[in-house]
Amino acid sequence: MSSKSGDSDVVATLNAKWISWAHTALAYCAFVGALVVGISLHYHKIVQNEFYGYPQEWFPSVSATIGDRYPERTVFQLFIALTSGPRFALVGLWYVLTRKPNSTLPKFVAGVGVFRSLTCGGWTYITSTDDHDWHDIFMISYLVATIPWTFGCIALSPKNPVALKYRKYFSGSFYALIVPLVYFFIQHKVHRVAGAYTIYAFFEWSLVLLDVAFDAVTVYEFQHFEILIRDVKGLSRGAGKLAVFDDVFAKEKNSPVGAVFSPGFSWTGLLDTVADVYNGFVFWSILTSLGVSVWYFPLWHMGISGYEVLVMTTISPFLLWIGPLRRFIIRHIRICHLLSLSGLAAYLIETPANRVFCVGFGVWMSSLSWAATFYAERAQPHRLEARILAFSLGLLASSIAKFAFYTNNPIWPIMHGANGGWNGLGLTLAVLAIWKSTGSTASSGVDLQAPGPTRGSATLTSFGLGGLFFAMHSLLSDSSTMIFWVWEGYPVRGPIAVPHGAVTLLAMGFGLCMGILNPGLSRSWVSYGVGSIGAAILTTTKHWRGYYGALTLAVYVMSIAPVLLSHAARHSPGRTFGFGFLIYNILVLAHVWVVAYAFVPGGPIMREHTDWVMTAMMLCIGAGVFSVSLQPPISPTKEKRFSRPSTKPRRYYLCVLGFLEALAIAIAYLRFPSYDYTPYHPETKSITAGIWTIHFSLDNDMWSSERRMRDLLKDVELDVIGLLESDLQRIIMGNRDTTQFLAEDLGMYVDFGPGPNKHTWGAALLSKFPIVNSTHHLLPSPVGELAPAIEATIDAYGTLVDVFVFHSGQEEDPEDRRLQSLYLAERMKATPRPAILLSYLVIQPHVGNYHTYVGEKSGMRDIDPTDWDRWCEYILYKGMKRTGYARVSRHTITDTELQVGKFVVDQPEGSDVIIPEEQVPEGLRFPGLLKGEGVRGHRYHVFDAPRYYN
Repeated sequence: MSSKSGDSDVVATLNAKWISWAHTALAYCAFVGALVVGISLHYHKIVQNEFYGYPQEWFPSVSATIGDRYPERTVFQLFIALTSGPRFALVGLWYVLTRKPNSTLPKFVAGVGVFRSLTCGGWTYITSTDDHDWHDIFMISYLVATIPWTFGCIALSPKNPVALKYRKYFSGSFYALIVPLVYFFIQHKVHRVAGAYTIYAFFEWSLVLLDVAFDAVTVYEFQHFEILIRDVKGLSRGAGKLAVFDDVFAKEKNSPVGAVFSPGFSWTGLLDTVADVYNGFVFWSILTSLGVSVWYFPLWHMGISGYEVLVMTTISPFLLWIGPLRRFIIRHIRICHLLSLSGLAAYLIETPANRVFCVGFGVWMSSLSWAATFYAERAQPHRLEARILAFSLGLLASSIAKFAFYTNNPIWPIMHGANGGWNGLGLTLAVLAIWKSTGSTASSGVDLQAPGPTRGSATLTSFGLGGLFFAMHSLLSDSSTMIFWVWEGYPVRGPIAVPHGAVTLLAMGFGLCMGILNPGLSRSWVSYGVGSIGAAILTTTKHWRGYYGALTLAVYVMSIAPVLLSHAARHSPGRTFGFGFLIYNILVLAHVWVVAYAFVPGGPIMREHTDWVMTAMMLCIGAGVFSVSLQPPISPTKEKRFSRPSTKPRRYYLCVLGFLEALAIAIAYLRFPSYDYTPYHPETKSITAGIWTIHFSLDNDMWSSERRMRDLLKDVELDVIGLLESDLQRIIMGNRDTTQFLAEDLGMYVDFGPGPNKHTWGAALLSKFPIVNSTHHLLPSPVGELAPAIEATIDAYGTLVDVFVFHSGQEEDPEDRRLQSLYLAERMKATPRPAILLSYLVIQPHVGNYHTYVGEKSGMRDIDPTDWDRWCEYILYKGMKRTGYARVSRHTITDTELQVGKFVVDQPEGSDVIIPEEQVPEGLRFPGLLKGEGVRGHRYHVFDAPRYYN
């Protein structure tokens, strides 16, 4: 710092590079200083975690170092406070350096920089001990804001190759290290691998160093700046400007990335894009709600009900074959979109039959509206691309909404306020979004031709659309669907729904970018071959290898969507979209028949042939790719002759995509399980276990029943629960998963059971005790539906206990049930450990197969041999003391009661003598609130009170 002798009003100057150096030095002093002090004073305490300490874990994590211990926390907070000044100065100087006329991006990046600085202070001074929720909110906000900050700084980097190179190196390394960071955190948290947290800590510290280093690169630009301090008299300070570099991405102004961050960015354009994407979200919300709404009726009729015909409401685009009607619909496209909102408003109707008809009409109008919209925009490729992006991002937004709401879409008609629905808000936003995004189309009712000649087959294109829609709906409408395809139980050897659902969503976003930025690659046969290999790997393999196939398929399906949809818009919409949705419906029915073969005509032909369905899906997409290959690409110069400037540039949609992906990552972080679960009465070493057939989580009035189920399971204080009819990962069940909500809300480990590609109606296990190992079985079923079973070993108070969850075959197939009883009896007899069977057996007490399940053949005892009023649900046990048994009424949640048993480990089995409740210790009694009239319609029934045994 020195005086300026040549200019009398300049008191001092400072080269701006020292702002960067000060920020870097102080930030590193904060972290490294806390690390040195922590290792010196509290080494063994800060390397200790919930599972291991020294010597298994020997290097502390960032959070453990800067957390709650004095004086390292004070050292960190002191230097972070000193860093705040240079930090805000750095953000301000970066804005001065990069600002340009008519460009909003520098202001946006500066705002993100200020927001990051404030959130850094939030998680620094509010520790997880002070307030865990707010600490996490500030931390997640900081990490999410890092994404636009890094990409924005790269986009705005002045012409300095060295600085740009280092920014790319540091940011690329930062994002690359997130993958192993998450991997080793899961190894620690889920698999409890000794030493994994130490490796995780190294990656965590690396991210800190890279984050600070990224901002340190500003020294290359700031060295050309001087900060002047003037002694000025008067009020006027002038309007002088510093010279700055003004050629951001000068060499790449015509590239896709350059176009995204070019001048002209406006919040109005972004708002239009958000409305467009929300309109796409509404389409996928309505479409995905149809299957689960229709499914309610065959479920309660136990066979074909007639309402199934509503699945054909998607073929409404056939109407566009009629010229005058097509032009009328296009001219009044806003009204058509608004009429489709009956699918969202259906939640206001209490009667299930009327509600499903309302949903069907919504699907009819929604399919018609979107097909007409694509066709109407075909004359303007940029406008058509915008609609396709909105449609595809709508699917991604729908999947993210389900990721946030435990696989339920909050605006479905099976949701309402009582079970967590956001229907009113969703409907209001839909009206506003449609009003803003559907004001006009490129053709305005006139059949304008697409630019250039149209080649290819409309019929083959319709097959491609059918395969595409089916792939998007059946595999990508929920982030956990393909994860359960490769799930095989404990120990965990592959992805889990949380957090890896976010990885599926990231793959979808990457595929969509590829389809827009490199359509030539997406439409190639090489990409189709890679996508087909991914589908084959997903179908035939398990664990991580199968999931890699799933991610490959997700990328391919999303990348081919823009190509197929834009090509389909060139042909007659009645033929392409009408037949396309018809092919989609056929594939939907086929993928239902593979499991529902006992209830549909010709079902045995499709029995257990998911591989046929996947093959048909890929062949259909291949037909579409063949048709596209006959269409010559349009050169950019030729395209300009047919295109007016786009009103919704690509950059806005990519911004929305970035926000959605950041939101997915944040949701994954917030939902990550704690794995810190305790049983209700550990002082008694008891296990309260139950069995419940949950009827696919639809109650008697066609509302989603997860929350009502949660309340009852909590009231009964269940430590272990077997759920049957629990596989909802199909289009007809909404691609849902009840176990996610129950496990996270109740604090339980969960085994989803045999996946949707195992062709069963599902069996799941939830346990407050760690699940050490689990095996999935498909029991002999030569004629009827497949019988799923889970054989799991839990660690109950240090004692290994086997738990079997089993759903037997139907009453109409006695030979199946006989073979299944022999198979399961053999499995139960073979285990030397204490065991519990939670089952649906379809037998009468003391008759027929009952003696296979109970007695010498299995080694199991009936929880209450005197209970003659049973037909389906049974609880059996061996090797532990049974102390209580209760039957709890279902009210209107499902069609089957909840049966519950209490057991004590490390005690002999005891007798069948029933004793009064007064002789039972308090911790071994069932909750009293279900006695008498009970609560919320649930009470102890049949015996009117629990039974207790000596």
